[in-house]
Amino acid sequence: LEREGVDVVYAYPGGASMELHQALTRSKKIRTILPRFEQGGGFMAHGHARVTGKASVCMATSGPGATNLVTCIADAFMDSIPLIAITGQVYQKFIGKAAFQETDFFGMTLPIVKHSFLVLNKEDLPRVVKEAFHIAQTGRPGPVVIDIPKDVQQAIFKPTFPATIDIPGYKIGETKPQASDAELSKVLDLISTATRPVLYIGGGIISAEAHLELREFAELTGLPVASTLMGLGAFDAEHPQSLYWFGMHGTVAGNWAVCDSDLLICAGARFDDRITGKVDTFAPDSEIVHIDIDVSEHNKNKRVAHPIHSDVKYALVRMCELIQSNKFQKPDLTEWFKTINGWKAEYPFTYDKTGHITQQEAIETLYQETKGDAIITTGVGQHQMWTAQFFKFREPRTYISSLGLGTMGFGLPAAIGAKVAFPDRLVVNIDGDGCFMMNIQELATAHIEKINAKTIIMNNQHLGMVVQWEDLLYESVRGQTILCDKDNIGGPDNIEAIYPDFIKISEGFGVKGRRVVKREDLRDAIREMIEHDGPYVLEVIVPYTEHVLPMIKQGLSAKEILIKSE
Repeated sequence: LEREGVDVVYAYPGGASMELHQALTRSKKIRTILPRFEQGGGFMAHGHARVTGKASVCMATSGPGATNLVTCIADAFMDSIPLIAITGQVYQKFIGKAAFQETDFFGMTLPIVKHSFLVLNKEDLPRVVKEAFHIAQTGRPGPVVIDIPKDVQQAIFKPTFPATIDIPGYKIGETKPQASDAELSKVLDLISTATRPVLYIGGGIISAEAHLELREFAELTGLPVASTLMGLGAFDAEHPQSLYWFGMHGTVAGNWAVCDSDLLICAGARFDDRITGKVDTFAPDSEIVHIDIDVSEHNKNKRVAHPIHSDVKYALVRMCELIQSNKFQKPDLTEWFKTINGWKAEYPFTYDKTGHITQQEAIETLYQETKGDAIITTGVGQHQMWTAQFFKFREPRTYISSLGLGTMGFGLPAAIGAKVAFPDRLVVNIDGDGCFMMNIQELATAHIEKINAKTIIMNNQHLGMVVQWEDLLYESVRGQTILCDKDNIGGPDNIEAIYPDFIKISEGFGVKGRRVVKREDLRDAIREMIEHDGPYVLEVIVPYTEHVLPMIKQGLSAKEILIKSE
């Protein structure tokens, strides 16, 4: 691990991994951080990997320790995050015999990893570790599992560290796929003749470290740019060509521009269902180009006219070179931008600024107080969507969220991992009360390890996004979505009934906390949170009646977007 440049491991010990932990005590280069739950450690590694772009390491013992990492591994697989999950395993002689704390972790994780290793020979360990990092970080990034039986951990031998890597059938790390000039020239020809083009970008731009090349290409061509949530920050939200983000809760302008486009260039994205809505009505009259490093994504969710297998950074760099060396005819998009800017002006993200504090107002106030200079992590739900709407992300790797899998409990541990990676940056977890409860124990890690990660809890006493769906689709019948006493629901007008008391819980962990109910106290409380030297929990009491809008209901098209509450 030291040879791979690892400086932090998030690890929870157990009987089948004790040798690994004993070894870590001797390392002068690796800091071992003890989470209070294996899933917490896995998501700390997520936060670390997502903000750095480099593979991060989590570790657990066999059986239940390992299975507690499954959600983290699946999350990394869905969002293409380089994650190394190292697990202890029972002695080889007990494998397959239902030994104490035995699970077939190699087998059960096969559908959610980029690759798995079960190390049966001690001499293989140096090679396996080197290969694991290579696989996790090259091509389309992803998680790799290294499962190590107890007897392999205990074996004594003199390691031979490989100088090079040779993985038969895996050549992507040696030479990245590169689009041909003919393919890229065709794209430029299409742009020249388009009247309603849109550039649709995703997390692949960030994975490829291609945000600067993206911005150059967008400005050379003049294309409007619409992002997925995974791509947030790759293109400056305040840029005049930005449509910001589109999809189920994205901008009206972004959704309608993509829907009405005559040319859609998709770079580093995968036509996820939350982006497309009803696939048949997604960009129905558009000629679609899809540039992706993972050839399996081509024509998987949406049939396209021009699938291009390429490293997206290479494609963008080369197209910029071709534009500057050839007679590229930049399209006149004056009328197209008049339409787009009209949609932007008519349908901005907005909210009611009368009455109680809303989640939107709290997030917007945080943005104003930080001037956008912060790394933001989130849980999953309404607050996650409102964060993307009202905190304008202008740089990559600043919006850290579980998006493909949508895992509640992600925000706090991810913030801890992000803060460990960048101790000098402000890191704030924007969370819901339901999400925060799922990994609340990691406040102990933040306190004991002196990790200055902040949390704002948007406490509405409900599972807000599920409640929203209940309101819109199930006649407001509450199916176990109330988190407090359903006969005495806490809220801004009933503070005594708020449950649980997050401030007392935080103080029990040694973490300073404050509750805000009144609008006039909000800004001061956010400043106090930012300036406090240590982890901090700010609880904002908000109503549960707010809906995240706009919204494209499942099975509908972008043209059927819900703009005002029903």
